[in-house]
Amino acid sequence: MIARYALTIAALFAFVLTGMSGLIVVPFLHKLHYGQTIKEIGPTWHKNKQGTPTMGGICFIFGSTLGLGLAWLYLSMKQSDLMSSHEAFNVVLALSAAWLFGLVGFVDDYIKVVKKRNLGLKVMQKIVLQVAITLLFLYGLHLNGVLTSAVVLPIVGFVDLGILFYPIAFLLIIFMVNAVNLTDGIDGLASSVTFVVMLAYVIAAGVLNYFHLAVYAAAVAGGCAGFLLWNFHPAKVFMGDTGSMYLGGAVTALAFCMSRPELLLFFGFIYICEAGSVVIQVSYFKATHGKRIFKMTPIHHSFEMDGWSEEKIVASFSLVAAAAAALGLVFIRLS
Repeated sequence: MIARYALTIAALFAFVLTGMSGLIVVPFLHKLHYGQTIKEIGPTWHKNKQGTPTMGGICFIFGSTLGLGLAWLYLSMKQSDLMSSHEAFNVVLALSAAWLFGLVGFVDDYIKVVKKRNLGLKVMQKIVLQVAITLLFLYGLHLNGVLTSAVVLPIVGFVDLGILFYPIAFLLIIFMVNAVNLTDGIDGLASSVTFVVMLAYVIAAGVLNYFHLAVYAAAVAGGCAGFLLWNFHPAKVFMGDTGSMYLGGAVTALAFCMSRPELLLFFGFIYICEAGSVVIQVSYFKATHGKRIFKMTPIHHSFEMDGWSEEKIVASFSLVAAAAAALGLVFIRLS
């Protein structure tokens, strides 16, 4: 019962705090003219979104963090034995990774909207920062004893990748963080998909006995739901790279902190499709000297070009994310 209350506190307060913070943050961003500059990519009708405030991810970053903090405070008062140092450090690792990736996104957004440089951080700057954060995160996992080279793969089963695990894990973390970032291309998409993914993580963490990670996942889910009050079409504010990089960090870190990185194949299915479509498009374009497979990438833009409304894309992608997450939960039971 106490555990259930803690999950409720994390989700509810994250939702309320995120939603209410928009009353302050959105007008403040408007006042500072921190509006989104629409790039020369994507459907032409996105130009009517020019000037919509960005960096709104600040709302759910603080909302989810405070929601987690309040849930921890409740647990410390009601059942302090649930607050083991090992599990607490695991959550701090996940939260820190998300915050650090979010900080990179914040700097990127700041350069775009304040310095008026639409591309933000230079590619090499992003790579260096993301590599540093990833190495720190993997080292933290090692210190906490949850970094293992053994994984359970669909069909194949238990596999010890040995030394190969580390470069694969390194590349997977960076890929997934950026994949979530690419998913944030239309109103409410990244928020809605990540809300579904976080609900799946709440269940998975409970099954795998990572209760504190379930609390954090519940807080992020509440934050995403609260942000949708402002971000659903037509969006009053965008999360920016600040928010999408934070969510990417949270999505990726949770799987690794549970010692089940293979869950990203299921829970991260939509993100993988989004980033995969870009990789395929670029590779095919270069190989064929200008030909394309998709009308536009990331793939949600291709659906837009086919006439799908933003609401239909968000609903469809969220349902697919839910189906993939359900398969992931079945996989956990079977494995």
